[in-house]
Amino acid sequence: MLVLSRKKGESIVIQNDIEITVLSVEADTVKLGISAPKTIDIYRKEIFEAIQQNNLGAAIDVNQLQKLMDNLSD
Repeated sequence: MLVLSRKKGESIVIQNDIEITVLSVEADTVKLGISAPKTIDIYRKEIFEAIQQNNLGAAIDVNQLQKLMDNLSD
């Protein structure tokens, strides 16, 4: 993990078109502003993990699907 120190109002740039700016720091909360192309998905980590879990739950095992289809045709 790359670790950088930034002060309020300072930014970092990722791949020329994503800019993350520190807007404020209060107690243990940092407010970030993110400028990125609309094609880039940006999620809070807990939301991203929930989406991944949901996608795994929805995924179909191809072998199980084939067995179900074989059983239906018998």
